[in-house]
Amino acid sequence: MITITINEVGMRDGLQSLQTIMPTAAKRRWIDAAYAAGVRHMEVASFVPARLLPQMADAREVVAHALTYPGLQVTVLAPNLRGARDALESGAHRIVAPVSVSMAHSLANVRRTPREMVEELGRMCQVRTEMGLQDVQVIAGMSVAFGCTRQGEVPLADLCALTRHVIEAGCDLVSLGDTTGYANPGQVATVLQTVRAIAGDRLNAAHFHDTRGLALANSLVAVQQGIRELDASLAGLGGCPFAPGASGNTVTEDLVFMLQSMGYATGINLPALIESRQVLSEALPGEPLYGCIARAGLPLNFADAAGHA
Repeated sequence: MITITINEVGMRDGLQSLQTIMPTAAKRRWIDAAYAAGVRHMEVASFVPARLLPQMADAREVVAHALTYPGLQVTVLAPNLRGARDALESGAHRIVAPVSVSMAHSLANVRRTPREMVEELGRMCQVRTEMGLQDVQVIAGMSVAFGCTRQGEVPLADLCALTRHVIEAGCDLVSLGDTTGYANPGQVATVLQTVRAIAGDRLNAAHFHDTRGLALANSLVAVQQGIRELDASLAGLGGCPFAPGASGNTVTEDLVFMLQSMGYATGINLPALIESRQVLSEALPGEPLYGCIARAGLPLNFADAAGHA
């Protein structure tokens, strides 16, 4: 049986564009509920100045809470060397460095060109070694890899060149992000096959948005192309505040339902995962929560690959 790792990114990507600031205590309850449901990979925070993203002002506290759970892989995002140092000091297991393929998005998101961000990623890898924390993985999160609302088409040649550069800079893993929900299943197959030829096993993850309703289709194609880790957000929360129109991540519950219905293992108890949405309802009043399976309910006699019913 093939196992697909679900990386819950709601605590970071899901919250960063909301006007409502989720209290730290509620974030802890969210992590508690996700872990109880079987989620073992979570991207819980972003190490950025609180004046820029007040939603992430409690990053250290949230990471510290997540680290209390055995077997939980704790991921954070760090857009620069300062953030990476803070992330390394926090004890996080993995650090995502956002490397935009689009010049326009890169300047808006991290105020650096793509090549300058590659150089910053290289410095992150170097400081990790200097701190004796080689076990911490640095992931090149290739933003707007399938298209950009600021630039439009993102040439595949640009993605390939940038992939070579991040590997040369020392990243451990590469994740391709459809930040603006532009991707289609045919494009996903072509892009993954092409980048795989460059990155090999370093290409391990994908991050899709459901802006145009294709997140599940794109996720399935990614799995068929050998991707074994998929980002998703509970209730489809999320979007990049620096990519106009970039709404909604892949809905975690819908993704788990699709995969488990097809016989893939995720290790997640779907009824418990659906129940965890209650944390969001209570802590984010007025924020829309998305997802088909939570609204429609599980089919009669549904049992996933692990036997959860």
